[in-house]
Amino acid sequence: MGRKSLKTERQKEIIKGFYEVAKTEGLENTSVAKVAKYMGINTSLILHYFDSKDELIFGLINYILESYKSLYTTNNIENSHVKLEITMDNLFSRDWNNLIDDGVFYSCFTLIFRDKNIKEAFKDLHDSLRDYLADVIAEAKKENIVEVEDPKETAELIFVLVEGAYYYLSLFETNDPTYVDKVERYKKAAIDMLNFKV
Repeated sequence: MGRKSLKTERQKEIIKGFYEVAKTEGLENTSVAKVAKYMGINTSLILHYFDSKDELIFGLINYILESYKSLYTTNNIENSHVKLEITMDNLFSRDWNNLIDDGVFYSCFTLIFRDKNIKEAFKDLHDSLRDYLADVIAEAKKENIVEVEDPKETAELIFVLVEGAYYYLSLFETNDPTYVDKVERYKKAAIDMLNFKV
């Protein structure tokens, strides 16, 4: 059991090293040798834990997706009103900018067009986040906090707005006042869809 834990920890370290190199070199220019050099280890050690660069990329994608999932979800909050408000804040938070580099994220995302496993991983993440938001909205609806006809459809529309917003906002610097203004307007549009009663 200890050995498996060590393997998992070592793989995480290598994935983080891979991510750091990809941020500066670009995903397409990142090699196992560059990662080994960055980490100060032998290339064979990386290949001991990952059979190929493709396997390392898949590990990186899982790391990115898990990071996003942890940012958006608020499972430990009991109050439905607070939970929904925090979820909406998280969806439009600028923390995502600090979470994963846009260049690495979108380079990984483009791989969905070439690899069905990567496509499935991204789809699973997006579906689980939509389901999570739908559940939070349904809970708030049940407690008469929001007035929506279909929580699942509302969650879908909010995520369409969020995903489109993040794609477009990646063209702006985060300290640009235009960026801040747009985030606030998009967030308000999403909150308006919920028709809070209180």
